[in-house]
Amino acid sequence: MTTVGTEPVGSRDETSVVANLDALLDATRKPPRPSAWSASVTFGWRAMLKIKHLPEQMFDVTAFPIIMVLMFTYLFGGALAGSVTDYLQYLLPGIMVTSVVMITMYTGAGVNTDSHRGVFDRFRTLPIWRPAPLLGALFGDVLRYLTAALVVLGLGLALGFRPQGGVTGVVLGIALLVGFAFALSWLWTMVGLLMKSEKSVMGISINVLFPLTFLSNVFVESDTMPGWLQAVTACNPVTHLVTATRSLMHGEPDGGEITWVLIAGAVLVAVFGTLTMRFYNRR
Repeated sequence: MTTVGTEPVGSRDETSVVANLDALLDATRKPPRPSAWSASVTFGWRAMLKIKHLPEQMFDVTAFPIIMVLMFTYLFGGALAGSVTDYLQYLLPGIMVTSVVMITMYTGAGVNTDSHRGVFDRFRTLPIWRPAPLLGALFGDVLRYLTAALVVLGLGLALGFRPQGGVTGVVLGIALLVGFAFALSWLWTMVGLLMKSEKSVMGISINVLFPLTFLSNVFVESDTMPGWLQAVTACNPVTHLVTATRSLMHGEPDGGEITWVLIAGAVLVAVFGTLTMRFYNRR
């Protein structure tokens, strides 16, 4: 009589599983550490997936700019410029700046929520570049800024806005605006890490951004204001950003203002980016 299969089947299965686990846990075959760019892009994709699963987050990015354009164009156009179309040529770049700058406050709110839910604590245990979760969140918010800018531009073109700078001027203007918004977001990221609640972050952001956006040259030229207010608007970074963006879109680039915006953006990243990472590492 011939004996077949003297070794139990279960024993062979267990041996196979153990061998597979040994292969997975082999110290000499660790997966490569992700690069700083790869990790940041991955977290940026995470931020965009949050928008996909919660599309209502895009409401403020789309509805707010539309309301701003329609309200101020038809409310002030006839009184200030004598024509809605003429006023729109001046107003639209400023409204685009206002909409994008106001949206930056949501960066701090999102960071605050993740921080208090312990999400960042888990991220810090991963073998990745330390700033990647924060930088990725900002990358994801760039989509919000672009969406808001394109919504304003599309509505403006439909209403009669005609940028003299052409496609090149519009693209450069939006690029400058989004770049500055990215730099400004580091400030709200730091605030989001420091505050105890999302409401506190939003309260501080609104109290800072509303005066900055309205005490500027968004709606009227600064030289029509009282002397003391002209001095205030001259020191306002939003005024410089609006002037630079407006000059690019109208085909008359203001080199001084564009340089000011670029330097201011670099300073924001250097100062608040450094402080943000210090607070992030200490939490």
